[in-house]
Amino acid sequence: MSKKQDIMTATLDLIHEEGLQSVTFAKLFKRANVGSGTIYNYFANKEDLVNEVYKESRNQMGEYLLQGYDAEASLYERFKCLQMNRLRFGMHFPKRFLFIDSYSFSPYIARELRSAEDSYNSSQVVQDLIIEGQRQGVIKEMDSHLCHQLVHGIISSILKGYYVEKYPLNELQIQQIIEASWKAILV
Repeated sequence: MSKKQDIMTATLDLIHEEGLQSVTFAKLFKRANVGSGTIYNYFANKEDLVNEVYKESRNQMGEYLLQGYDAEASLYERFKCLQMNRLRFGMHFPKRFLFIDSYSFSPYIARELRSAEDSYNSSQVVQDLIIEGQRQGVIKEMDSHLCHQLVHGIISSILKGYYVEKYPLNELQIQQIIEASWKAILV
C-alpha cells in the first residue's frame, strides 16, 4: 500500500472509531506510521483528506453496486441486483458504508463532491431505473431522488442493526429485505 493509501485508511479507521471531530493529524501520523510532513505531500488539510476518503469510498460503493448488473434484465431483477449489492457492500465494508451514510449530507464534505456522481454513475443507474419504473406505472410517482433515498434508507437501517448484532442476516432475511424494499416503492 502507498503512503497516501495508508493515510486514507488510517483516516477512515479513526473516523469510524472516534468520530470525525476527534481525528487529528498527530493521531493520523501515528496510525498511518508516516512522518509529520508526509500528509502534506498528498493533502492540503484535514478537509481535503476527508473529502478524498469520501470520494474513494463513494467510488468503491459505486463499483460494487453495479457488479453483475444487467441493463437488459427485468425492472425487478435490476432493482434486486442493485439493492443486494448495496446490502452486500455494507456487510463487507461497514466502515466505508457508515462513513458514506453519515457524511453524505455533512457540510464537511464539499458541496460539489456531495452532489457529484461516483465514477461508475451508479446513482444515475438507480435514478434511471426508478424513472423507468414510474413511466411503466410500477413505481410510485414521487421525486426519484426521494424514492432512491427511501430504498437506500431501508438498507442503511437494516445494516446498522446488523452491525450491532441486533440480528443476523441469513439468506432468507436478505431476500425478505430486498422484497420489502421493492414493495415500499411499488404502486
